[in-house]
Amino acid sequence: MPKVKRSWKAPPDGWELIEPLDELDQKMREAETEGKTVEFLWPIFGIHHHQSHKQKTINRELYKYCIKEGYPDNNLMAKWKKQGYENLRCLCCVQTRDTNFGTNRICWVLKSKLEPCWVIECTHCGCWPYSD
Repeated sequence: MPKVKRSWKAPPDGWELIEPLDELDQKMREAETEGKTVEFLWPIFGIHHHQSHKQKTINRELYKYCIKEGYPDNNLMAKWKKQGYENLRCLCCVQTRDTNFGTNRICWVLKSKLEPCWVIECTHCGCWPYSD
């Protein structure tokens, strides 16, 4: 989500490549107004992940402009740069302070360490356990 006050500079070349951010913003607003139970928050995390995800289709100047304007989540992007966190959907899955026993959420446990009959979704963001 961009800052309320945008810079007065015109966006750099290639801005039309990231025009779908307006569509994602509209989807985010629709998802926010649906309801207040946990499952209704899952699309918000999915849209937020998609909005911040790096696809390497824009040039460096436009990338820096988007970061300056506040479109992507800088903390989530910093985690993606670390080894093992490339598929992270939200930061809440790896924060240990929000769980009862000081551990990661169930979606952050590898599939090989779970029993094969378990079908598990994270109750917070709706993501599934990662494969090895």
